[in-house]
Amino acid sequence: MAEIRPFSAYRPAPGQEAKIAALPYDVYNRQEACEVVAANPESFLAIDRAETGFGPEVDTYAPEVYERAADLLRERIAEGKFIQEGKPCYYIYEQTMDGRSQTGIVACASIDDYRNNVIRKHENTREEKEQDRIRHVDVCNMQTGPIFLAYRASSVLREIMGEVKAGNPVYDFVSEDGIGHKVWIIDDGKQISDIHEEFARIPSVYIADGHHRCASAVKVGLKRREENPDYTGEEDFNYFLSVLFPDEELHIMDYNRVVRDLNGYDADGFLAEIGQAFRVEEKGTEPFRPGRKGEFGMYLEDQWYCLTAKEEILSSDAVEGLDVSLLQKHLLEPILGIQDPKTDRRIDFVGGIRGLEELERRVHRDMKVAFSMFPTSIGELFAVADAGRLMPPKSTWFEPKLRSGLFLHTL
Repeated sequence: MAEIRPFSAYRPAPGQEAKIAALPYDVYNRQEACEVVAANPESFLAIDRAETGFGPEVDTYAPEVYERAADLLRERIAEGKFIQEGKPCYYIYEQTMDGRSQTGIVACASIDDYRNNVIRKHENTREEKEQDRIRHVDVCNMQTGPIFLAYRASSVLREIMGEVKAGNPVYDFVSEDGIGHKVWIIDDGKQISDIHEEFARIPSVYIADGHHRCASAVKVGLKRREENPDYTGEEDFNYFLSVLFPDEELHIMDYNRVVRDLNGYDADGFLAEIGQAFRVEEKGTEPFRPGRKGEFGMYLEDQWYCLTAKEEILSSDAVEGLDVSLLQKHLLEPILGIQDPKTDRRIDFVGGIRGLEELERRVHRDMKVAFSMFPTSIGELFAVADAGRLMPPKSTWFEPKLRSGLFLHTL
């Protein structure tokens, strides 16, 4: 059962939220992060990516970068740009994108639930990516970027969120990318108790996005346990900052593929090879978006095609039956020679937020062929995680992204 706790958040002082809220640290490269902070010095990215305060001669992962992050955080709290709740609360965080809203409960999840698989994963993490956030959280003594968790929808939680949202939000703003953000505080004792009890009835929650942030938060908690051998389990370092969304409200976008060459084939030979596992239908020059599972778009030599997986390659297995697996196993690997999409530099991945036109641009610029995907469903994600399996790389793209800086959890 999931242990999901209220906490006393640090959050932006009223009127500061729009300036402070920032996209996750890992959506930017260093140059892009520097440009964001130069345009808005109040952005939380100045703390999440504190190398923006140094010249290029200072390494992104130098010790002074993490010290600067901690110093900036303390300074901004001292200046009153952040306030702390006087008691443990839950929060509601609603995001609206293109007329569609998703509403999550902001809380703290247990590192033990992560370790015992109550919090389920669908993706591997890499040690080198974890180390940066481990150092950031440890030096700042604070978790600054929430983990995106999902749960199977609950009528009890749905009703409570509806009651709270009938009141006035403490934050209501639209970020520069057009995403609407609203936040409400749940400080009523009965509602807090009911939420805690309801999550305790939910057998599993799932990491939707933020596997590296989650693994890093857990490792910091374990480090603090070693440093405090008399810990009770109640300390804040035993929990990590999360936003939990019901599955019925989540939207996974397509995560598309582009490949640099045809592995020695000409276009006709390539199409003939594809025809062994897929039915191939020419679609003309208008971008083709797959309309169902087992269907793929392909852009080659200024033409779009629909590829439909033949019955004999379909699978009911949680992982092998994913569209990303079908494409990898029956086209990318055997025909294009992409053995390991994690390391092969001939393949790149394009998030669905960029649109199908981005696939055309990439093919015209530096790639030879592009594939548009039907999005992985949240049910497929749950099935893979429930089976204790892992998804292939770049299987899911969640939008909108959670903002950093709206909720901070002190260790």
